[in-house]
Parts: sequence; structure tokens; C-alpha cells
Amino acid sequence: MDLIRRSPGRDLRVDFFRGLALWWIFTDHIPGDVLSSLSLRNFAMCDATEVFVLLAGYGAGLSYGIGFTRNGYVSTAADVMKRAWTLYVAHIFLFVLFTAQVTYSATALNRLNYLAETRLDVLGDDPYRSILEALLLRFQPSLLNILPLYVVLMAFFAATLWLLRWPRVLFGLSFAIYLVVRFTSVNLGAWTGDNWFFDPFAWQFLFIIGVLLACAPLRPPARPWLFDSVAGAAALLGVVVVLVIEPHPHLMDWVSQSGVFHYLVVEDKTGLYPFRLVSILALTWLCVRLIGFDQAWLRSRWAAPLVLVGQNSLPVFCSGIVFGFIARLGLEYNDGALMQVGINLFGALGMVGMGALAAWYRVKGRGQPARSTPAPAPAATLLPVDVQPDTG
Repeated sequence: MDLIRRSPGRDLRVDFFRGLALWWIFTDHIPGDVLSSLSLRNFAMCDATEVFVLLAGYGAGLSYGIGFTRNGYVSTAADVMKRAWTLYVAHIFLFVLFTAQVTYSATALNRLNYLAETRLDVLGDDPYRSILEALLLRFQPSLLNILPLYVVLMAFFAATLWLLRWPRVLFGLSFAIYLVVRFTSVNLGAWTGDNWFFDPFAWQFLFIIGVLLACAPLRPPARPWLFDSVAGAAALLGVVVVLVIEPHPHLMDWVSQSGVFHYLVVEDKTGLYPFRLVSILALTWLCVRLIGFDQAWLRSRWAAPLVLVGQNSLPVFCSGIVFGFIARLGLEYNDGALMQVGINLFGALGMVGMGALAAWYRVKGRGQPARSTPAPAPAATLLPVDVQPDTG
């Protein structure tokens, strides 16, 4: 049984890089993991979150864009909100599981700092209010702020879905909202007095860019080499900032006080700072140019684990958060080379195993028609069978 969807029209690049982003999220959340030094944040002015949100928008565009053309707004918006509800339920389940995991570890190992670091210490002060605020998405412990963002982005997509008839209008509206954030810092409030760590009013712009890349792709430019040069320069500039400027305080101070160059080193992940946006778009362009749609290695055995993980991103993401905290406990007990190998092997096998389990249930659930009653030939569609409403 092949657990990986490989239809001729499916872009495995999306699945591969989404799987890679999930692996980066896993390693980035483990203090002291040596493999975290190989994640995107160490070489660019963006990280796995930008990759995840952009591809989430692209996946949503593929899944629901054609449905909107075929079924109309109401039916498709209902499907989008159903997906948002699935994400919400997954987040609440993960909140309960992660809270139990951290609080038990904190009490059993006498490590109360776990509660402060994950912002779960408020549970002891006001447990009943904490549960209510978690249900309202206003209480987001550390590491549990991506899915709430995803829920709101899907709800925003449902509200603006009808604008897919006019892609430029949708882009303009999304960009206008992003500009408002840049000038006013508008954000959703959190129960603890802070704002959301990922400002949905800013991050919706990257999400909508992904949607439009799927539903209204741009025409190939007449001079692609010009875009190649700009994207390459932006990517190289990110490498210089991360590897050369930021590690040296004197260079960092000089750049921070150097007028326009100041904007290159400002870290504003909450509001999706413009250079972070430029960085992920530049890397996306370079990946599209350098990696063809039908590259053979995307269908190879060594790429299969990441492709499988990327095609089942929701259960893999949730399990990765749990596996990551277990891995942290292991490194705190012993941070030697053997433990480093062990915790990363544990995480890789666990995430691939969860992806395989989710894929098996999906394949198993499709069922097979009885031989005595042949299934009618499907009507012609604009979308491969594998690319039905399912954003991972």
C-alpha cells in the first residue's frame, strides 16, 4: 500500500518543503539540539514559520480555489470553516496534552521553571479562567501559537473567498491590512496582557500570497534573470545578516544605527517584518527556479519521509510538539553525542510514523467498490483526485 499521494498533477515540492519545515520546527523547539543549527533560521532572515504559513495558503488555494469556481461561495466557505474547526479542535487537544505533559514533568522532576518558560504558570493562579481563555484562543502557551494563527487565517480566507474572482482586489486588501499593522501595530489581545505572538493581521498577507500563487499564478516574467538576481541578492543579504552581522556586537551596533540598514536587523517576527517577508519570497522564487515540478529525486526513497510528513502535516505537527518536549527532557538528562543521536532519531521516526499512520487511515477510509458493481467513470475535473480539500 503506497501511503504517499503521487498523482501526476500533485506538486511534491510543496509536500517536501512542508515536511522539512515541520522538522525544523521540531529541532528549533529543543534547547541544545545540535541539529537546530541546520534549520532555516540560521541562514536566512525567516524561519520555518514563514515556510509553513506560505505553503498553508498555497494548499488552501489548491484545495478550495477550484471548489469555489465549481460550487460557489457558500458551499466552499462552509468547507473552509469546517477545516478551521478541525484545526481548532486539534489545537485544544494539543493544549490539553501538552499542558498535562509539562505540568507532570515539572512536578515529578521538581522543575518549576518549565511552567514559567511555557507560560503555563498561570494555571496555578487561575485554573478555571485559564481553561476558558484557552478555548477562546486568548491563552496561548509557548509553542502553541501556530495553530491559533492558522485557525484565524482560515476564517479570514473564508470571509474573503469571494474576492478570488478579482485576485488583484484580494491582494490589495490583504496588503492594505498588512500596511495598517506596520504603521499601527494592531493585533489581537491575549489574556495575560500581551498580544498574540503571531499577529494574524500581518501574517494573513503571506497566507494570501500563497493562496494567490495557487489560484491566480503570475505569468512568467519576460526577464526572469532579473528576478533571479534580485532574489539571489536578498537571500545572500539574509545570510550576511545572520552569519556575519548578528554574531558580532560591534557590527550589530553599527548597522542598527546606520539609517536604512537598521531595517535589516530589526527582529519583528510578531508583525512579519518586511525583510522577513522579502526573504521568504526570495527563497520561494529561487526554489521554484532551481527545482523543477517533475524532479525525479522528489519521488525517490530518501525524499519520501519528508513528503509523507508534509502530506499529513496536522497530526505530525501536533505529535512533534509532544516529541520535542520529551527530547528536551532527554538532553537535560544527558547532552552527549549518543543522546543527541537518540533524541533526533526518536523525533524523526515518531513524526514519520505519525505521518504513515495518518496516511494509512486516509487510504483505509476510502474503501474499494465491490467488483460486481463497477464504479462509473469520474467526470472530467480541473483538479487531480489527490488534491481534494485537504490542507494537511
